[in-house]
Amino acid sequence: MRNIGVVTTSRSDYGICAPILRRLQAAEDVKLMLFVAGMHLSPEYGQTVRLIEEDGFEITDRIELLISGDSPTAAAKSVGLGTIGFAQTFSRIKPDVLVVVGDRFELLSVVIAALPYKIPLAHLHGGEASEGAFDDSIRHAITKMSHLHFVSNDQAAQRVRQMGEDPSKVYVTGAPGIDNLNDIPMLNAEQIRDQLGLDLQLPFLLVCYHPVTLYGEDTKSQLLELCAALREFDLDMVITYPNADPQNRAIIELLQSFTRERSNSWLIENLGTQVYFSLMRLASAMVGNSSSGLIEAPSFRLPVVNIGERQRGRLRAANVIDVSCRQTEIATALQRAISESFREGLRDLQNPYGDGKASQRIVHVLRTVDLGSQLVVKRFHMLEPSLTVGQ
Repeated sequence: MRNIGVVTTSRSDYGICAPILRRLQAAEDVKLMLFVAGMHLSPEYGQTVRLIEEDGFEITDRIELLISGDSPTAAAKSVGLGTIGFAQTFSRIKPDVLVVVGDRFELLSVVIAALPYKIPLAHLHGGEASEGAFDDSIRHAITKMSHLHFVSNDQAAQRVRQMGEDPSKVYVTGAPGIDNLNDIPMLNAEQIRDQLGLDLQLPFLLVCYHPVTLYGEDTKSQLLELCAALREFDLDMVITYPNADPQNRAIIELLQSFTRERSNSWLIENLGTQVYFSLMRLASAMVGNSSSGLIEAPSFRLPVVNIGERQRGRLRAANVIDVSCRQTEIATALQRAISESFREGLRDLQNPYGDGKASQRIVHVLRTVDLGSQLVVKRFHMLEPSLTVGQ
């Protein structure tokens, strides 16, 4: 029986993990160990641990680490608390391999604590880029501390190899979050209205805006530009809460003010994976700076207005319209995004992040890969040297 651990700290990485969790739970030769931390345990962010329990997953341990606050100090202290918490957990419970997802700052505490316990780390979504957020540095740091790499596309795989990782441990699986489209039944508009208690009418916009953590001083001014652009459209709008990053409270306060002045706009703490993807399927367009606009939205042929620097460097499909955070640019791009001609041009769009079968590839490797002591002994793998000019 192989003990496979999975860490989830937020609603976003849980949506990515869920297809993997379901397959691990169903495997007869695996014991799933689920470690829940961060935003999941915070009432401020909807205590989404309840959704995990409702989905039928047994939680192995809960690690409190998130300090209430949206300052850089709160984020840094949360990493410290998380390191202590996960160290205590791993002293009692040691999985044979531990799966971590992406680039959240809370994950630094997981990989730091796992290192002295010699727990092999399997990292999802390494090798991607989001140059406007400190998540970019965190993601690459986790790559260097991990032993198995499940990446979403060939470009990401090349970056991971370029960082000196063993090519035989880099698996191009696709993005597991897309698997939800096959695993979860989508809701229609009436079901969404009932579940959220909203008088939501079609057409509508889905708005997801997170702090741009490397440009934190501009967060308020950027969001004011976005709100000004949104006021130009008399459409219903469903707006999600931002991540628990520095400057997030300024975003929440401005969005609360925006939705109070509009009877047809709603700010939701947590939508859950099923409702979120169902909204993506039905929305006329999505606007903001969420990675889901680049990774999952192409599967819905959903037009996306991607604002600012947060996702700079990340692979994108033709559904994405990139703009700066200026009212006029956002409004012009939104007008284009909701047009019939733009949507029609996406009819044959293929998602560059995979085919919806990533979780079965990932779980197959987790069940069969050699987890012997040599796996945690890492050597820097040199790429073939490039020829210099004149050679």
